[in-house]
Amino acid sequence: MLDVMLNMGKMARGAAHQLAKARSEPKRMALENMAGALHKERRAIEAANRKDIEAAREKGLSGAKVDRLVLSDKVLDEMVAGLREVAALPDPVGEITRMWTRPNGLQVGRMRIPLGVIGIVYESRPNVTVDAAALCLKAGNAVILRGGSEAFHSNQCLASILQQALRDSGLPGESLQLVGTTDRQAVLDMLQLEEHIDVMIPRGGEELIRFVTAHARMPVLKHYKGVCHVYVDREADLSMAIPIALNSKVQRPGVCNAMETLLVHEDIAEYFLPEMVSLFRGEGVELRGCPRTRQLIPDCAPATEEDWYAEYLDLVLAVRVVKNMDEAIGHITQYGSHHTEAIVTRHIQRAHRFIGEVQSSLVLVNASTRFNDGFQLGLGAEIGISTSKLHAFGPMGVEELTTTKFIAFGDGQVRS
Repeated sequence: MLDVMLNMGKMARGAAHQLAKARSEPKRMALENMAGALHKERRAIEAANRKDIEAAREKGLSGAKVDRLVLSDKVLDEMVAGLREVAALPDPVGEITRMWTRPNGLQVGRMRIPLGVIGIVYESRPNVTVDAAALCLKAGNAVILRGGSEAFHSNQCLASILQQALRDSGLPGESLQLVGTTDRQAVLDMLQLEEHIDVMIPRGGEELIRFVTAHARMPVLKHYKGVCHVYVDREADLSMAIPIALNSKVQRPGVCNAMETLLVHEDIAEYFLPEMVSLFRGEGVELRGCPRTRQLIPDCAPATEEDWYAEYLDLVLAVRVVKNMDEAIGHITQYGSHHTEAIVTRHIQRAHRFIGEVQSSLVLVNASTRFNDGFQLGLGAEIGISTSKLHAFGPMGVEELTTTKFIAFGDGQVRS
């Protein structure tokens, strides 16, 4: 297995060297061709996806986890649209982000360059295959993908279609490679290729991310989990707060930007929670509440200390009534994962304070946590949501897959 992975790494390094020199127009055309190929081959993609869905149901995976696998017409349309949106983005490679002149006349600047070869290990959602291919290509990087066993057939089909579109566009097919086995040894071998892979990006559950981080010999860009909060303030518009909280939890409960804990100011809890809880239960949400929540909702299960740290990725929600915004921010600081937090309030100063004090990758005012997504934020797509602040924080789009080097222009200067 190590020999196979070494060969993939060598081919990726060669492809990355070619991509780094590629001009913007060939990359743009390749992305357009990839979008067209996905649209043309959607029946084949759906057939492969059905195999994965049937296998997942036979294994007894939860409804939320099965949902993450589904490549519906809507998801396929979004994947095609994401490719075209990335194609239309400015090419970051070669951009000079800043120039300044030293006292000796030397002109110094910074230029964006690709990271090189990116390795991605991911679970469940097969749309990651497409997002990763698009963003890495646009940023001039080669990528080696290793998807989860639950999406094996979907990933194989998607990667094959995209790789052929790359070749048809005159770019190296080896710039996109998918590990063709579900053997975990392949991941371990991949993590040893520090001479061929410049950075690893794990996407999935906390166990996977900690495994990659523990074994990788190269830098890792990671997020461990998404413990996301919505805080409904005393000055909230409840007609706004209810759909925001509902959408944050139930629209797709199995994803990392779904709300896991609802925080409610004590002054509005008795008006807000009964209606909110009724709607949650209508959607099948299991509730676990603090003592004050259970006074208002007597049949609510008690929340334990572990519940405040939990990323359920399912129709389960922890609810806590807080005295004020200080207590809400304190709760987020203690139990949050720096992923996504939202406040619902009409009080502008309080909204700005929340944005300033809450240190998560996306902080929203009067909007659902579900917007922490590269496509939704205008990045075209994302390769992941980083909750580590080096070298990227939040959704990782095209610019986050580059770095900068120093450049300097002189006219004969020598150092004395």
